[in-house]
Amino acid sequence: MAQLLVVEDDERIRTALIRALRERGHAVSSAGTALEGLRQAVEDRPDLVVLDLGLPDLDGREMLRMLRAVSAVPVIIATARDDDDSVVQALDSGADDYVLKPFQAGQLEARIRAVLRRAAGGADAASAAVTVGELSVDPRSRRVTQSGRPVDLSPKEFDLLAYLAARAGTVVTKRELLAEVWQLPYGGSDKTVDVHLSWLRRKLGETAAEPRLLQTVRGVGVRLAEPEP
Repeated sequence: MAQLLVVEDDERIRTALIRALRERGHAVSSAGTALEGLRQAVEDRPDLVVLDLGLPDLDGREMLRMLRAVSAVPVIIATARDDDDSVVQALDSGADDYVLKPFQAGQLEARIRAVLRRAAGGADAASAAVTVGELSVDPRSRRVTQSGRPVDLSPKEFDLLAYLAARAGTVVTKRELLAEVWQLPYGGSDKTVDVHLSWLRRKLGETAAEPRLLQTVRGVGVRLAEPEP
């Protein structure tokens, strides 16, 4: 049984979701606004949050960015917005998965199980701080320092760096990054990875032409490793 938080302003949908998830054995709390959802997520520490984007006080993506600043709780977006930009922006803001309305309760339940399995499987391996050269990445606090100075990263930039740091010295393909960091197991644009790598390099003080820590292996992928002599 998982402790779930449903953040949904439509009372009819919220009530139906709560009933369906409780019938499947979960403990469920709910909120009708972003700020109340944020409060409950921080104070009650649920196992997973189901988040609507169209909330009355804040856009769900803004709530997600605020939540990601203080918590790594898994989040599944439940939205009627089916355009690619909304989906990509939600994932970039730190969502773990999404479902499009209208959806069946069984579909949401399957995604909840999958996200919780991933979270449980990666929790131990991903929890330890990693140091690569002068770079330190701490997944628990979601903080990055370089030569002792903090590096300000977006939620998705941090997720990307943390994934590479957990596999320091190993070449990771763009397909794997799309599947594991962006939760797009059935494909996506390599440009998404390239753009985020470019932003990350800039914040780490390097470029693709003159890499130090983020090293591209042509035709294979990228690795995070200590600078080559």
